[in-house]
Amino acid sequence: MQQIIECIPNVSEGLDFSIINKLSLSIEKVKGVKLLHTDIGESANRTVFTFAGTPDCVCGAAYNLINEAKSLIDMTNHHGNHPRIGAVDVCPLVPIQGITIEETIRYADDLASKVGSVLNIPVYLYEKSAQHSERIKLEDIRKGGYEGLAEKMKLREWKPDFGPANFDPHFGAIIIGARNFLIAYNINLATSDISIAKYIAAEIRESGITKNVIEKGINRKIRVPGILKAVKAIGWYDERNHCAQVSTNIVDYKVSSIIKVHETIISVAQKFGVNVTGSEIVGLVPLDSIIDENQILLNNNDPEGVEKKLITFSEKIQLNLWTENSLNDKILDFKL
Repeated sequence: MQQIIECIPNVSEGLDFSIINKLSLSIEKVKGVKLLHTDIGESANRTVFTFAGTPDCVCGAAYNLINEAKSLIDMTNHHGNHPRIGAVDVCPLVPIQGITIEETIRYADDLASKVGSVLNIPVYLYEKSAQHSERIKLEDIRKGGYEGLAEKMKLREWKPDFGPANFDPHFGAIIIGARNFLIAYNINLATSDISIAKYIAAEIRESGITKNVIEKGINRKIRVPGILKAVKAIGWYDERNHCAQVSTNIVDYKVSSIIKVHETIISVAQKFGVNVTGSEIVGLVPLDSIIDENQILLNNNDPEGVEKKLITFSEKIQLNLWTENSLNDKILDFKL
C-alpha cells in the first residue's frame, strides 16, 4: 500500500487573491501532490490549504509554501480575528494511508529542521511531535498571539525547537507537527453578541472554563470541564456572515461527532434565546465523521434511505466529504 499523508497549512492571508494563487501554485507544481481544497476566510484573513500525496512530495510542497509565504506576507501589516503567530501559522502532517503516526512524526521533524535551518524561521513542534509538555496543545503555543511573540520568545521555556531564537517581525514563527485527523467546524449564531459565543464555547469545550470560588474564606480558581470530550472551541465575530460564531476543533470525531457538536451548541444557545443560523466545515472531512449511529444508520439494504438522511443533514451544514476511496481517486489519479 502506497504511503499517503495529508498537509493542512493555515496561512495568514485571506484577502489578497494574487498571494493566495501564488501559494496554491507553490503546492501544485510538486509532482506527487494533489491540492484537494482551499478554504479562504476573509474575516479571519486566513486561508487553509489541504493537499496530500506521498510523504517526501508533501513535505516538499509544504516547504515551498512556507518559503513563498515568507517572501509574500508581512505580518506587521496583518490583521485578523483568528489566533496566529506567523505568516504560516501552523503546518500539520496527518497520516492517511500506509503510514504510521510515528513515521509521520519523523517527516514533520525533518520538515521543521529544514524550515528552521534553511529558511531561518523559528519553529515550534506540537501535538505528536512536541518535545515539551507545554507545547503539545496548539492553543498553548499560540497564547499571546503574534503581538505577544517577541516577549514570549525571550523566555527560556519558549525558545523555538528549530531555527533562530530571535523574533522575526515579518514572518513571526511557525508551528509544525504530526497529528491525527481534526475537523474544524464553525457554527453561526443569530446574534452579534460575541460574549454569547464565548460563553457557549466555554460551556461545550472539553477544557471548560476557570472560575473563582471561595472555600473556607479562601478565594481560589478551579477549572470546570465542558460538555464535550475531544472538542476545542472559541467564540468570535464572523464579519463575512455578520454574526457571532462558535469556532470548534473536533480532535476525535469518534468521541464527539459533528452532529453531536452541532446539536449541543443548539441546546446551549437556546439558554440565551439564540438560534443557530448555519455552519461550515473548514477543509475536508471523512464521510464516516458525519455518521452518528443514533441518527444515520448505514443499511446496505436501504441505500436510498441512507442517501436521504445524509442529504437532510447536509442541508444543515456545509459538507466537504471524502471517503478512503474518493481520496485515493483524487491522489492517485495523476502521475506520482
